[in-house]
Amino acid sequence: MILLFTILIVVVCLLLTLIILVQNPKGGGLGSAFGGGGGNAQMFGGVKKTTDFLDKSTWGLAIALFVLVLSMNMFNTTSNTQASDESDMTEQVDDMIMPTQQPAPVPASAPDEDLPESVD
Repeated sequence: MILLFTILIVVVCLLLTLIILVQNPKGGGLGSAFGGGGGNAQMFGGVKKTTDFLDKSTWGLAIALFVLVLSMNMFNTTSNTQASDESDMTEQVDDMIMPTQQPAPVPASAPDEDLPESVD
């Protein structure tokens, strides 16, 4: 299932990239290439229809990408369980490498006469 979502996301991303690159930010784009400059504006659907199609397809692909990513995240339960399994495994390995060390016992304090006298 995750593989299907991944393939669909890649395809939508490629299509979205192509659609965006075809558009011209100044309003010309593919519409002006198909006769938007002169009297034959009705050729291939005209400027306005081509621009509307590119605009609607951009929004449609962007929404599809958003929905696919959210759906993939909802169906992807392996990453959550894998992360918790990985942390448990890391703790076990750390325990084997460095076992929990008990603090060394503090030796009994020596009598005061063994300590040098402080100079006042």
